[in-house]
Amino acid sequence: MEKVIIYTDGAARGNPGKAGWGVVFILGKKVLEIGGRSDHATNNQMELTAAIEGLKYLRKHKINVPVGIFADSKYVILGITEWIFNWQKNNWRNAAKKPVLNRELWEELYELTQEFKPTWGYVKGHSGHEWNDRVDLIATSFADDEPVELRK
Repeated sequence: MEKVIIYTDGAARGNPGKAGWGVVFILGKKVLEIGGRSDHATNNQMELTAAIEGLKYLRKHKINVPVGIFADSKYVILGITEWIFNWQKNNWRNAAKKPVLNRELWEELYELTQEFKPTWGYVKGHSGHEWNDRVDLIATSFADDEPVELRK
């Protein structure tokens, strides 16, 4: 295995409301999936959680190869690759001088990105992309508390 590709997604019914997240790992020719749920969360919290849980899985299983993460959330991608540096510099205040939402999740994701140094890519949601559609299905099925069967 030379590289792992991760697709992530989050979903919330009601936003906030019942919520879920999904991750698809592509490890060479092997596909692995994980997902989870929360009784009350926002879509953005679940988008962040998916990325966090994907990297935590790699850590737990000692998978130490280059990582590429694809998400349909510009909030996550821009947040972790651009905005976070100013947030940190400005004592976790955003451009409007208000506290950054979901700070704890951002801090956890930042710590994991320092360890894994993933590359980040955007994939348009609901566009017929095989893996993005699959993580969307995983996330929404967990939000609905009727999880699909995951590939192990």
